[in-house]
Order: sequence, then structure tokens, then C-alpha cells
Amino acid sequence: MDALLSALADPARWRLVSLLAERPRPVGVLAELAEARQPQTTKHLQTLERVGVVTSQRNGQRRVYALRPDALRELAAELSRLAAVADRSGGPLTTYERYGRSVEVELLAARGAGWADGRSFRFSRSLAGSPELVWRHLTEVDLLTGWWTPDDLRVSELVFEARPGGRLVLEYRDAEDAHGSDLVAGRGEGRFVDVCPGESLAYQLSPLLPDGAGLAFTAHVDYRLRPTGTGTDLDVHYRITDSAVDAADIVAGIEIGFGQSLDKLVANIAEESRGVTGTNSTGSTGGTDSTSASTTDRPDTRSTK
Repeated sequence: MDALLSALADPARWRLVSLLAERPRPVGVLAELAEARQPQTTKHLQTLERVGVVTSQRNGQRRVYALRPDALRELAAELSRLAAVADRSGGPLTTYERYGRSVEVELLAARGAGWADGRSFRFSRSLAGSPELVWRHLTEVDLLTGWWTPDDLRVSELVFEARPGGRLVLEYRDAEDAHGSDLVAGRGEGRFVDVCPGESLAYQLSPLLPDGAGLAFTAHVDYRLRPTGTGTDLDVHYRITDSAVDAADIVAGIEIGFGQSLDKLVANIAEESRGVTGTNSTGSTGGTDSTSASTTDRPDTRSTK
């Protein structure tokens, strides 16, 4: 397939394929119609023949070429398959396009400093585990790294000192960026405000703008746990203050990204409740290394509770 795509990528060869789709033609006629020299046309046709797109035969003094439509049908089928994978209902492309529309809306609203102050988001999830189990997933580093990022991202650094005044640092990269080859996808720094095991957790976290341009805003995040007959209801209130003008693209991703993270939390707790170790969206256990990410991109995952 790669050789076929490479052959068809050349505009001159694609022109010859288009001409042969109409009818078989000899080399001289093809060269004339393509407005090319005959030796060059012959080389292009030989390339197309090697990859199975055309066939040829002698007809007296002439060599006549014809299109082999099966090769194009196979290519069309593969392209259709790829398009169907990308366009699957509710897939990553749907989220990508939804985020793009949200960015457009927020950019229109971002007229000056403080433009998003007071904006709040509320999330609710019903979890299949006890408040004690949910609390572990909310505060234990090895479990946090399994869910605390949007889809297709991974935690690359985490400092989690779960006590009032304790530090909080969350950094994440693309899930497939194993060696820091791409830019950091997001980073936030903050402090814990309230820690009540099994009941409530509150912190302030400020996402950083790209290139060290300052803080995007301050997020005030409050988790509340309520036991139910089947597990735990989790309510999260996410409120914004101190918003910068350039924070529009980060604000645009809150509802989508935080919602995806909580959906992973629900799935991981359900798996653990069934006796299966929770996994993150990439299929790994979400484990992290204690080495500092500042030099190796292996996450710093300190937790003090």
C-alpha cells in the first residue's frame, strides 16, 4: 500500500491514471495528452505498472497501457476504512471538533482580564465503590495517575501533599509521548485548602499559560462524597477566578477534559470493585516513577497525607 500511495502521489502519474481510466492508450498518445516528454511518460508508466495500477501489452509497434481498477478499489476500501475509524460516533475526532467550537466561543468572550471570573462547572458521578475506596482514588498517587488527565494524555509529574496548605503540581503530556519529544500539554500548580478523609477535598490549582507567560486563572475545586446504597455519589464544583485574557483555550477544555477524567475515575473504581486493577485510557496501570521529571520526564509523584 505504501508503494502504491507513493506512486500515485506524483501529479504526473496521477494524470496518467486519470487518462487510462477513460480507455487504454499507447505511450505516445499519453505523452501528448499529458503534455510531457515520451521518455518521462514511459518511466512514470513503468512505475505505475510495478505497483500494479496499470498493465501493458504490445500491439504491433506500440505499447498500449490500461488501468487495473482492482488496485484502486483496494486503495479506496482502505481509505474508506480509515475515514470510518476517524469518524466513528463519539470518537476522538468528535471531541476534537467539540473542543474547537468551544475555543471559538471562549475567544469571543475573552475581552479583558477577569473575563471568566465567576464561571463555574458542576460535575456529578455515581461510583460503584465505598467512600473509602473513592477517597483512595482521589488521593493516592498511583491511583490518581490512572485517571487524572483528559483522554489521550498521561501524568508526567505529580506532587500531591494532601493536607491543608500542602503543595499540588499536576503536569501532563500526550499519552504516546514517552520521551518528552512534544511540548507539555498542560501544567498546573496550587495548594490544598480542605482535606476531610472520606468526605471532602478542596484545592486551588492554577494552570500555567504557554511559554511561562503567567497563570491562566485560579481554579477552586471542591469534591464532596456521599455514601449511597450502591456506592458513592461524587459532586465536584469547579470555579474560576483571576482569569487572564489568553486563557480562552484552557477554559474551553474544562468541561470536556475534566468530564473525561471523571469518566475514567468511574471506570477504574468499577474495575477495582470487581477485583480488577484499574487501568487508564492507554491500557497501562497508571504507575509512576519517583524520579524527578525535571531532568528525565519520569514523573515526580510525591504524596503526603
